[in-house]
Amino acid sequence: MLRLLIFSWCIVAFAATQALAYDHDIWNVLLDRHVQALDGGKVTAVDYRGMADDREMLAEYLQQLAGVSQKQFDALPRDDQLAFLINAYNAWTVELILTGYPDIDSIKDLGSFFQSPWKKEFADLLGEKRTLDEIEHDLIRGSGRYHEPRIHFAVNCASIGCPALKKDAYQAGVLEAQLEEATSLFLADQSRNRLIDDTLEISSIFKWYREDFESGWRGADTLPQFLALYRDSLGLSDAETARLVAGDIDIEFLDYDWSLNSTEAREKQVEPGIQ
Repeated sequence: MLRLLIFSWCIVAFAATQALAYDHDIWNVLLDRHVQALDGGKVTAVDYRGMADDREMLAEYLQQLAGVSQKQFDALPRDDQLAFLINAYNAWTVELILTGYPDIDSIKDLGSFFQSPWKKEFADLLGEKRTLDEIEHDLIRGSGRYHEPRIHFAVNCASIGCPALKKDAYQAGVLEAQLEEATSLFLADQSRNRLIDDTLEISSIFKWYREDFESGWRGADTLPQFLALYRDSLGLSDAETARLVAGDIDIEFLDYDWSLNSTEAREKQVEPGIQ
């Protein structure tokens, strides 16, 4: 009888772990309802008014995330962990925006002279009250578990300069394809990454996190080598790619647009490729 009870408990625990690993259904619904894809998915706009109307659903999802203990999280496979943290960062960022919306034009408006919005302790996650910086820089980048530079195209800072917020949640089973798509789409966006004559103008993301792109991922030890992996997205020819890797093409970093990535802000934009 005891063996049967132990076996039954193990089955329940295993099922609970599996459910945890893939249950981002509420976040999926919210993203599908309130994120608008533009220019073939290179850009997205967020309907924060709609998110505010569905704030109870968002709160339910954030409560689900908060209910996961560090022990439960550590027992998950690598891709489940990473998908969990990316979704948590993005969902908590939306929640932060809603604390000030519609009376803000940028996420930076939610900070102060003494504290940036990324250093506010407001996110209940893995048993602690955390900041967005902690989720990105400690739990993801600083943990030593993931070695994944493409997260910079997945976590979303609620700004126009930021890579697109995907219309669907990150999931372990398709995480590799999702990260690859997010990276390729961002690099294909010529409003933020483009070759002009002999200069490759790219997002400041590559300046701020250069060490991540030069960490040997897929053999890339330099920023030009990383960018060469996405030559097709950047629209580079064989000759241009070779010159880039050889250091014969200059790299300049574009100013970052911290305007809120709202549907209202996008409608005011007049940019090539965005209609």
